[in-house]
Amino acid sequence: MTKIVMYATGSCPYCVRAEQLLVRKGVGVIEKIRVDLDPTQRELIMRRTGRRTVPQIYIGETHVGGCDELYALERAGQLDPLLLR
Repeated sequence: MTKIVMYATGSCPYCVRAEQLLVRKGVGVIEKIRVDLDPTQRELIMRRTGRRTVPQIYIGETHVGGCDELYALERAGQLDPLLLR
């Protein structure tokens, strides 16, 4: 399965929802980077994505976006191919 990286905070319900979907899809390991604990990581992800919100999810090298975009990929049947690369 492809490496998953999720920039998140400890109190974000959207981060929890995104993680739940990924776990249901069989993802065993999600590298979570807590931007609330490391401000330099927040600055990094803002520069990389142009976004300030969490979660910001990468599947492999593909920036998926946030929770809504992750669920949209699932509804469109496009999440599984990304996960299986």
